[in-house]
Amino acid sequence: MTHQTLRKIVTAALLAAMTCIATMIIRIPTPTFGYIHPGDCFVLLSGVILGPVGGAIAAGIGSMFSDLFSGYASWAPATFLIKALTAGIAGFFFHRTKRLSRSHAAHCAAIIIGGILGEAVMVTGYFLYETALAALGTGAVNRASIAAGIASSAAGIPFNIAQGVVGILLSVLLLPVLSKVPDVREWIGLEQKKIRQA
Repeated sequence: MTHQTLRKIVTAALLAAMTCIATMIIRIPTPTFGYIHPGDCFVLLSGVILGPVGGAIAAGIGSMFSDLFSGYASWAPATFLIKALTAGIAGFFFHRTKRLSRSHAAHCAAIIIGGILGEAVMVTGYFLYETALAALGTGAVNRASIAAGIASSAAGIPFNIAQGVVGILLSVLLLPVLSKVPDVREWIGLEQKKIRQA
């Protein structure tokens, strides 16, 4: 195992832990019995810093453990997949577009656009999963139960959108701070002089 690989594994573990902690520590309850949290910030930053594959794994594991530790075990498998896809899509977009410009402003724009794409998957994924859970909870999967599931799940969409927006804004704010770490700066391809001007 190379030194570079080891550093990335350690960073992935730290980002997974930060995702888990940020999701669990600060919670704003919603009327749909869920909660808004800042954990999506680290979900997106996992994809940006580690790339789509490593970021997906770190974000998925960190988010899944937050569900397991918080009594939402039935959501854990879906959370792992949804948050992994969120980080993977954001990371893929970021790393595909970072070649166009190495400036801090361009990287922030890439995080915002990639974050919007990733968070759209998050909102859609939770809507579909909650719809399925609600339909199955009735004991019979038919048009009526699916329609009821859609109606109840739709109420959570605005709160998930709000959570996604918070995650995107926080990730943009934290990027200059994390970019001061040499390894992170190297992995995201940010010029040193741009960081000093930030």
